[in-house]
Amino acid sequence: MLSEEEITKAIEHINNMTHIELASMWRFAPSGHIYFDKQYPQLYEAFKKRFDSFGGMTPEVSKEVGW
Repeated sequence: MLSEEEITKAIEHINNMTHIELASMWRFAPSGHIYFDKQYPQLYEAFKKRFDSFGGMTPEVSKEVGW
């Protein structure tokens, strides 16, 4: 269980990630990663808001991130 301080730090980290970093996390994060865990909806909301602010998974970013 994450503390409020850890959640705040995780959100700060998300808010400093680049579009490519977010896309890589979206595509390659292991199952159960805390940014996508239902137990921490505020982390997913922060991630999704930041990722969407860049346009999400564009074809160009998808190609750069790879498989």
